[in-house]
Amino acid sequence: MKAVILAGGLGTRLRPLTYTIPKALVPLCGKPLISHIVDAMPPWVDTVLIAVNYKKDALESYFEMLTLPRKIILIEESTPLGTGGAIKNVSGHLDDTFVAFNGDVLSSIDMGSMVRFHRSSGGIGTISLWEVPDPSAFGVVALESDNRIRTFQEKPAKGEELSNLINAGVYVFEPDILENIEEGPVSLERQVFPRVLDRGVYGYRFEGYWADCGTRESFLRAQRILMDMGRHMTSANSLIDSCTVASPNYLEGVIGRNCSIGPYVSAQDGVILGEGCVVSNSILMEGAVVGPNSIVKGSIVGPRSEIGSGEKIIDSILAIS
Repeated sequence: MKAVILAGGLGTRLRPLTYTIPKALVPLCGKPLISHIVDAMPPWVDTVLIAVNYKKDALESYFEMLTLPRKIILIEESTPLGTGGAIKNVSGHLDDTFVAFNGDVLSSIDMGSMVRFHRSSGGIGTISLWEVPDPSAFGVVALESDNRIRTFQEKPAKGEELSNLINAGVYVFEPDILENIEEGPVSLERQVFPRVLDRGVYGYRFEGYWADCGTRESFLRAQRILMDMGRHMTSANSLIDSCTVASPNYLEGVIGRNCSIGPYVSAQDGVILGEGCVVSNSILMEGAVVGPNSIVKGSIVGPRSEIGSGEKIIDSILAIS
């Protein structure tokens, strides 16, 4: 079976970091966001088509370095095509049932279970659904008793939500869906799904975890989820002398002395933490330097960025553009 990852976005909500790094390659606990998605796919997904527009060369270079048990094909969009247009753009590779993933979503979804549900339902498509307390910022669905989707509601006003079930960004489609997507920029959510409701579009609910990694806040939330699930460590080549460490963290080759680290800090190789600094709930990318007596909380610090002595970086994204 083939899978499509929709990774064509510009990552505007993670700027200035994404001026130089595509969102798909921003690290989460030791590996880029897109690798978490690829690595979680079951072995029967033998080919992954990555629909990409922004910084395709960086993604190509990354995947060229890896040895994976499945084929990776990057397909470029000359201009951003939206979620529907991106799938149409890779349609030459799709001739059977396929799965699709929004490229900025992490979840615990069981793809085998979802595909079985899709086949038993007999519809043209199945959409993963996640329950949230406030669905007003998302695409909401209303279900019939047999889990068939009755209607879609995009970002409803508070109090007007038809349900608290949102589109969780993982799909199973029959190839017939491609006939209902025209060329050019097209939205699955706004244009395609309402058009094919009469063909049977079903909602698949799941449990566990779900995180949309489109913003600084949600990216750090995804990091916390992964660490709470056990993805944390301190590498043997980290030199943390007389530091106070609150777990969990993911520390790779970090050098620090008399500082406070954690919880929920991911720091890549070459990060230097100055004496007396305090870092928590943050991502420090390769070669970042935090000066003495500085405070970094709720922030993402890009590669080789330097924070001076005594500075406060709170709920921010800091990067060299």
